[in-house]
Amino acid sequence: MLKIVVLVSGGGTNLQAIIDGIREGRITNTRLCGVISNKKDAYALTRAEQAGVPGVCVSPKDYDSRERFHEALLAAIDSLEPDLIVLAGFLVILPELLVKKYEGRIVNIHPSLIPSFCGAGFYGLRVHEAVLARGVKVTGATVHFVDGGTDTGPILLQKAVAVQPDDTPEILQRRVMEEAEWKILPAAIDAIANGRFAQDANGSYYMKED
Repeated sequence: MLKIVVLVSGGGTNLQAIIDGIREGRITNTRLCGVISNKKDAYALTRAEQAGVPGVCVSPKDYDSRERFHEALLAAIDSLEPDLIVLAGFLVILPELLVKKYEGRIVNIHPSLIPSFCGAGFYGLRVHEAVLARGVKVTGATVHFVDGGTDTGPILLQKAVAVQPDDTPEILQRRVMEEAEWKILPAAIDAIANGRFAQDANGSYYMKED
């Protein structure tokens, strides 16, 4: 049984996709053991409570230094003893100590087709604003492992989404969530839980055939 903890800063729609996926059997062999947010008013914590999942806020505002905050965040994660950490809209740069300790056991969902529209400054609505400003015709979402860089870890799954002529950043953001994020994040977790990812000769990940 894969024990996961979800880190989230906002409304938690991807968290809800995970909760629903476990409840509906689309994510198997997995238990959501906790939700951690850096914001006290994050609706994600309400979603966790409604699902009967322990939720906690670890806010940098409650600590006198970034180092103390990082220590508290790591302690909160360690206390849940997860096998996998899932970043689902967690707008905090993870400390190096955490990334190293959980190397190969942290995944992130990013709202673009990496390597496009990713890296420093590309998060949330900013990604979709940049997509529309550039005039690309296809965007999407990516699930990837987290390493020491920003959106630079190995890619696990991607799904493309068409950009429509009348899209606004908000409309495009919603379509990317509905058509890509809420599908590939649960699929990636289920595949990890059931050992369905493998690596090719170049070290790239692919899904093994059933």
